[in-house]
Amino acid sequence: MKTRDKILLSSLELFNERGERNITTNHIAAHLAISPGNLYYHFRNKSDIIYEIFQEYEKLVDYYLDIPEDRLLTLDDLTFYLESVFDGLWSYRFFHRDLEYLLDSDTRLRQDYREFTNRCLAAINRIFGKLAEAGIIEPQPEDLRSAMSLNVWLVITNWMAFLKTAHASDEPASLTLTELKQGIYQVLTLELPYLTLDYREQVLALREKYRPTLPENPEQNGESSRAETGVSVGIG
Repeated sequence: MKTRDKILLSSLELFNERGERNITTNHIAAHLAISPGNLYYHFRNKSDIIYEIFQEYEKLVDYYLDIPEDRLLTLDDLTFYLESVFDGLWSYRFFHRDLEYLLDSDTRLRQDYREFTNRCLAAINRIFGKLAEAGIIEPQPEDLRSAMSLNVWLVITNWMAFLKTAHASDEPASLTLTELKQGIYQVLTLELPYLTLDYREQVLALREKYRPTLPENPEQNGESSRAETGVSVGIG
């Protein structure tokens, strides 16, 4: 593997594990056992590394959302799209953990991400149209289909933030791919009102595979424990 590719791969690994803000170019160079000068030969700064990593992420998602035009979509296609998109989120999870900061730090990234979002929304819209052609969902007017597409995009891109905040663990790196993919349950839930009768049970069964198992609230656990202790003392 070329040194440039090693830098990108190691940077992605370190960003994902420790958070982009906690990693410097010196950390990356040390991880690869190369000199900082060698790293700067390939990249001017960390922003350039992040920008190129994002370009790779764009290519991956564009490939995942390549929609066939010569046949009808199936539920297997829908599953593939959802699994692939969440796999991409996982592989580049540092980016979505700190998205606003990264976009504010690089105007190139902000512009590219805006265009990337528009392409993804258009692809989701086409998927809904193709699902309607296949008889999986009821046909919808364009304005509703656009709103549905945006809702799906919001769930996909914000599910990680929900897990890291509303149900945060004491360990920053505790999030798992299984937990992330439970966001598929939420996406399929959005589609339930529009399913045709022929496919409703199949989609419900598919959705059940991703049912979230969210951690219990520690405060509630503490209250429960105190309540149980109180009962025990009272009985004693």
